Amino acid sequence: MKTTLQTGNAAAIETELLVAFTTDAATGKDAKPEISLLTEEEAVKNAAANVLTTGEFAGGSNETILLHAPAGLKAKRLLLVGLGKSAKATVHDVRKAAGTAVRFAKPRKLRELSILLPTGFDTAATARAVAEGAILADFDADTYRSDRKDQSIDSLAVIAPDQKAAEAGFNEGVIIAESQNFTRTLVNEPGNHMTPTILGQKAAEMSQEVGLKCEVFSTEKLHELKMGAFIGVAQGSDEPPALIVIRYEPENAPADGPVLGLVGKGITFDTGGISIKPSDNMEKMKYDMAGGAAMIGAMRAIAQLKPAVKVIAIVCAAENMPSGKAYKPGDVITAMSGKTIDVINTDAEGRLVLADGLAYARQLGATHLINAATLTGAVAVALGQINAGIFSNDDDTFQHFTEGLAKSGERFWRLPLDDDYREQIRSDIADIKNTGGRYGGAITAAMFLKEFAEDTPWIHLDIAALAWLDETKPWTAKGPTGIAVRSIVEWVRSYAK
Repeated sequence: MKTTLQTGNAAAIETELLVAFTTDAATGKDAKPEISLLTEEEAVKNAAANVLTTGEFAGGSNETILLHAPAGLKAKRLLLVGLGKSAKATVHDVRKAAGTAVRFAKPRKLRELSILLPTGFDTAATARAVAEGAILADFDADTYRSDRKDQSIDSLAVIAPDQKAAEAGFNEGVIIAESQNFTRTLVNEPGNHMTPTILGQKAAEMSQEVGLKCEVFSTEKLHELKMGAFIGVAQGSDEPPALIVIRYEPENAPADGPVLGLVGKGITFDTGGISIKPSDNMEKMKYDMAGGAAMIGAMRAIAQLKPAVKVIAIVCAAENMPSGKAYKPGDVITAMSGKTIDVINTDAEGRLVLADGLAYARQLGATHLINAATLTGAVAVALGQINAGIFSNDDDTFQHFTEGLAKSGERFWRLPLDDDYREQIRSDIADIKNTGGRYGGAITAAMFLKEFAEDTPWIHLDIAALAWLDETKPWTAKGPTGIAVRSIVEWVRSYAK
């Protein structure tokens, strides 16, 4: 999608589809809608005036109405998209509404559209939200369909009253959304097209394109580093593992400043190993590298946004397969840190590769850690598919993350890490066991990871419930979501201030 930021008289814009946003100012349960058009363009107000009073359009969240040959406009069509109640509308509703406009255009064979930046919000933040929403909405997961019809949008113009005020936000939005879509593309690939080796190749190619340093190691390096937990998971597959290390080292980063370690779970396919999963929905387990993909996508954005802080990303990629070589329940393995792990369930493999990834990030000099993983089904039981789970051993580090959510628009909910939960992962034979039983499963998984972060400030994102969308929404396609990319980027940027 070609994206441009423009100014100009809306009446003179020649476009297949001109998009404007509305809110409803009515209050009270039975009140009639009081629709406000969020633009100062009189020609657009006049063209939409009649339909706003008929009652056929209520301006609800992501509600749409299309006007053909709108009077007084050179645009062939005018699309109105609702943000919902004006008292509750936020810039995050604008992001969704921009996505709704693109999803509306795609099946109607409209290949270019112009979106009027809505009034009533911060200009830069709104320009970013519109760019993000539109670009994210252009993604579809039907890559390998032989009858695939390319419905991609060719060009998007965002029309801003003040181009200078909108420019920085718009440019950020394009970079971040394209990086999130890059993440989604990685996650969408089937396991036979996205092995650990191929994931490493994709990370290296991306790094070269945006000027990052990237190294990809395999089995020999894992043995050299004594990554027994990572090796244990990988040894059941004929596909070799990949240890992906990406570095962002800007010259203007303070010499005594923080070094941020981004660690991602990269299980490119997860059968559960010897503790094999049920066959129902196992095909979805190609998404088990979504945490690692999020780190790769975040690094793509970071390289282009250029925050003045050093960042190291580590992705531990492997397949978790059953075979005669696979690790078994009851095995005791030794992690890179020297801790011994009693393997209770081989389907709790993500925390094992992350254990060595966190230890390696610390060895490479990371002073602050964040990891992302599709780690537990238990987090979905706890939080549903509304919030992702977040855990932290340091309130200041957590605060850096939550402050960025105002920009990213992603939803995370903090869960506890009380020391009492550690009793559930205490082993009789080893230092720690890799599962803590049925109750509090997301928490005990986080407690396991906490052992390997040790005293380094650390955040754990459990994105299992939100990394894949099972149903199409008005603003986005079903399939991989790329969740956490935007929030990780904001977390990193917060340390460059």
